[in-house]
Amino acid sequence: MKKRFVIWAGLLFAIYATLMGFYLLSWADFGVPDALKGTGADPATFMSERELELSAAYSRYQVFVSFVAMPYEWIIYIGVLVFGASALFRNTSEKVSRFTSIQVPIYVLFLSILTWVLTFPIDFAHRWFSVEYGISNQTFSGWMRDQMISFWLSTLITALLITALYLLIRKFPKRWWLFAWMGLIPFLIFMMYIQPVVIDPLYNDFYELQDKELETKILALADEADIPAERVYEVNMSEKTNAMNAYVNGIGDNLRIVLWDTTLNGLEDREVLFIMAHEIGHYVMNHLYWNLFGAIASSLVLLYLGYRLIHVVLRKWGDAWGVRGIDDIASLPALLLVVSLLSFVSTPAELAISRNAEKAADTYAIEMLEDKEAAVGSFQKLAVNGLSDVNPPALVKFFQYGHPTLMERIKMLENYEK
Repeated sequence: MKKRFVIWAGLLFAIYATLMGFYLLSWADFGVPDALKGTGADPATFMSERELELSAAYSRYQVFVSFVAMPYEWIIYIGVLVFGASALFRNTSEKVSRFTSIQVPIYVLFLSILTWVLTFPIDFAHRWFSVEYGISNQTFSGWMRDQMISFWLSTLITALLITALYLLIRKFPKRWWLFAWMGLIPFLIFMMYIQPVVIDPLYNDFYELQDKELETKILALADEADIPAERVYEVNMSEKTNAMNAYVNGIGDNLRIVLWDTTLNGLEDREVLFIMAHEIGHYVMNHLYWNLFGAIASSLVLLYLGYRLIHVVLRKWGDAWGVRGIDDIASLPALLLVVSLLSFVSTPAELAISRNAEKAADTYAIEMLEDKEAAVGSFQKLAVNGLSDVNPPALVKFFQYGHPTLMERIKMLENYEK
């Protein structure tokens, strides 16, 4: 079984990677429709010839790495099962303690270390292209520091969640998916509440916006939208990247309006105000809460389908993998595989909903400020700074874009009429 897995996994992955490479580098059309040539949506009007070349290469290489990473994750989960690593991790954790509350975190730590090591080349490839094309300026040591923070934070959270999950599986073998979902709801709300003040500061320094005149203008927009914000935060992203961003996140008294300092340095005040009006639009239209509701609803579906499918998977291959049953922590890679596949299938629909929300926020911003020139200019500069592909192929858009393409956004703004 091990030899057959290596042969088939290697062969199928090689074929897939080759086809994706040809699609992205040769077959797919990244061009500009004739109807939009010469307009503000045509990158040739706001990018130099060199920038156009860099943008095309950078976006295609990064997208290729992202597409390759998807099946690679599935291969890791299957490999952990086929080669007996999952059973080995379980046996080791059982030797350490007889208590589930200790066994599961130990198992999760082993699995997290292995998957981090195996996926490190993918993460490093993303970083290498970002550095090579001038998007990232973060030192390797700084990048590794962020990697370690992410690893330990995600391992801790995962260990807590998986421990609770397997306790439920053992106590409620037929209804664990429902009780797990009920417990996930307060957890998601709690994470959304603490994200701006606990998690985000682990990676960057946040401080009050230094430009008080601009802050006054942003807070005036927030006040007009009934956002309970008393200050605007600036984050020092320039030590890591040249890309630009801004956002509104958090709920309740932890809500924050945040600007990357690269955005402040790269855009005029009018353009910054448009970007902030877009983010404020998300708040006004309750997109933050709709995102939370969507996560809650989709998690219910994923948990139920996972419950139904994991039994089928374990009946067929559980014995060969050394997995005793669904309540055996060694079944975790199989459960993660099922959930990952289900998430992949649902991705196009989720991204389509997200693109619609982003379009609505763009409409809100242009109607709020009525500054078409600043709106178009902000997106053009975002494209230049991030070497973004303004018109990606349909496959890339459907599986990776939570925003409309920059070409679609600029076209909409240019055609805007009050």
